[in-house]
Amino acid sequence: MEDPRYKQCNKEAMYGVILGIVNLIWWYVFGYGMGSKPVEEYTYILGFPAWFFMSCIVGAVIFTALTFIMVDKGFKDMPLDKFTQEEAEEYIRLVK
Repeated sequence: MEDPRYKQCNKEAMYGVILGIVNLIWWYVFGYGMGSKPVEEYTYILGFPAWFFMSCIVGAVIFTALTFIMVDKGFKDMPLDKFTQEEAEEYIRLVK
């Protein structure tokens, strides 16, 4: 019998990869989308160019909050020591 924790670990890893990819897309769209104009055409937010403010400051705040939410809601606390067959079956019952 495969360790039932692998399924949860794979799910958590996918959450992390997806969040990282979305963060990279956010950064790229704002950084290169808004930042590729001539400097004279930049708009500023709190003294920062809008592209920098959105990609680096707002993005950091949003994705830090999303990381906390993801860990709180999507991750499960589980023991890391070896399971016996009975413990694995009990774990499966508790998780469902």
